[in-house]
Amino acid sequence: MRFMHKKVFRVGLSLLVAFCLALGLLAQPAAALTDEQKLVSEVWRIVNRTYLDETFNHQNWATVRQEVLKKPLKNSEAAYGAIQRMLKSLDDPFTRFLDPEQYRSLQVNTSGELTGVGLQIALNAQSGKLEVVAPIAGSPADKAGIKPRDRIVKIEGVSTENLTLDEAATKMRGPSGSLVTLLIERDGEGEKEFRLVRSRIALNPVIAELHSSPQGTPIGYLRLTQFNANASMELAHAITNLEKKGAAAYILDLRNNPGGLLQSGIEIARMWLDSGTIVYTVNRQGIQGSFEASGSALTPDPLVILVNQGTASASEILAGALQDNNRAQLVGETTFGKGLIQSLFELSDGSGLAVTIAKYETPNHRDINKLGIKPDKEISQHPISREQIGTQDDLQYQAALDVLSNSLVARRD
Repeated sequence: MRFMHKKVFRVGLSLLVAFCLALGLLAQPAAALTDEQKLVSEVWRIVNRTYLDETFNHQNWATVRQEVLKKPLKNSEAAYGAIQRMLKSLDDPFTRFLDPEQYRSLQVNTSGELTGVGLQIALNAQSGKLEVVAPIAGSPADKAGIKPRDRIVKIEGVSTENLTLDEAATKMRGPSGSLVTLLIERDGEGEKEFRLVRSRIALNPVIAELHSSPQGTPIGYLRLTQFNANASMELAHAITNLEKKGAAAYILDLRNNPGGLLQSGIEIARMWLDSGTIVYTVNRQGIQGSFEASGSALTPDPLVILVNQGTASASEILAGALQDNNRAQLVGETTFGKGLIQSLFELSDGSGLAVTIAKYETPNHRDINKLGIKPDKEISQHPISREQIGTQDDLQYQAALDVLSNSLVARRD
């Protein structure tokens, strides 16, 4: 009997020891995350909280994180690679990681100056190919004759097939005076090599001139090349000066304007509208925010907007807002069709993250993404030189003058 008691006691003691050991293991703190793992987790949380598609491209986003963190991350480069693989699973070229150098470059680009060849680029959603949205006016790419929708096949002999947008942009940037070679593919013309000399590109985005209609009416011609930090201030200054010079109507040229800062587009729309909705934003919960005109239009004069295939993003917001509010007529070609909004996040190590957080709709609830905006008057045009823009050789510009002449006559009647 005593033997049985001892046996039970020993078994009980063994179970107690095992239980205490298990508790000890559970009570130990979890292994601390490395700096590299923390960066991956930081990116994962931002995307988890803000990304437009709540299905995360029809995958379990938590599982994606677990899989990425299973492998050791020895340094920053390994962490950056892991983040890029994680983001690639979203199949969204606009949601992307930027290393510290790329992030600084992007900030410079939107601030008003850059050094490079002057191309705005995007990844075509259907083909996945690197595509020119538009060359910046007066840039080396513009002077060489590179056009919207051209496809960049190689940069310095390196295929662009597996490059991200930012990797491609970094390869094209460089010291002023240095040379870069691009292999360009164009519909109907095959491939052609362009050798470009990089230069410092001052991004004053506004060209303003006083023109005349065939009837002698003073016309304010405004060409806006992109929506950077200077755009709204420069355009307001230009409109004020043209008003003083007696402009009775306006042409706003958004051709080959690839967009830029959303807020800049909204501020410029307010320059032309006394009232009305400018744009709706829709996030993944379907909640609609809106931006409204504030009753401070700079001029009530008739307005025509010139658009083409290189008119994208914030340019489409502006064109759609003024078209839907019956403030302007659009002349030219159907626009590019980028209707997604990205937010930029600075990460703890100085790198950056661009995340698609919403899409936009025009005041009449038109979804522009991949569809573009159709002009009121469609006018196709063969490529013209920069010197021919706004002249007799510019068919779209001439059509805009005709529309304005009719508007002025109707206004007098």
